[in-house]
Amino acid sequence: MTIEERRRREREARRKAVLDAARDLVRERGYNGTTTKEIAKACDLSEATVFFYFRSKDEIFTALLLEGIGFMQDQVAQIAAAELPPRELIRRLWGSFAELAGTHPEYFHVFAALANPDATTSVSDELRDEIARLSGDNFRRVADLLRPAVGDHRAREVADLLWASFAGLSVLRASRVNLGAAAHPTPAELDDAAELLVSGVLPS
Repeated sequence: MTIEERRRREREARRKAVLDAARDLVRERGYNGTTTKEIAKACDLSEATVFFYFRSKDEIFTALLLEGIGFMQDQVAQIAAAELPPRELIRRLWGSFAELAGTHPEYFHVFAALANPDATTSVSDELRDEIARLSGDNFRRVADLLRPAVGDHRAREVADLLWASFAGLSVLRASRVNLGAAAHPTPAELDDAAELLVSGVLPS
């Protein structure tokens, strides 16, 4: 192994360590409750070293979005291969969002944080563009799946509606928990919400 190859692997390993630590911390403490100092401590690096690999806390968490996007890309491919009837197709898409929330809850923390006006000011142009391109590709794939069921003119709108509804309800539930209120919508209520959406978007 050459010196350059060894250095490249060390850089990759350290970037992965930072992302692994950030993922665990944001699941435990949320986006605002996680600091770069805690991330550095969790992966046995100095805070200065963390900033060598990532420009900011925002860039660290934005990089985590790539994992969620990759998960969704795989899920959409599997659903497409199944060639499902319209109602089951939409329910499976909704179920894939629920699975994402269970396996990558940090995705929703970061996704909600992206709505802040300055969320990406300290994120590199390259990373921001990559996130936009890959997430856009996923939405186009979902719209393509929905097109035979809802029509060309509504496919992208329905794709947006499905994702926005699930993400919004997930943020609403987390907000209620943080305020000490009952944790709802419950999984059963989310299923009911999915059925309402199915009934609303499919032709009668």
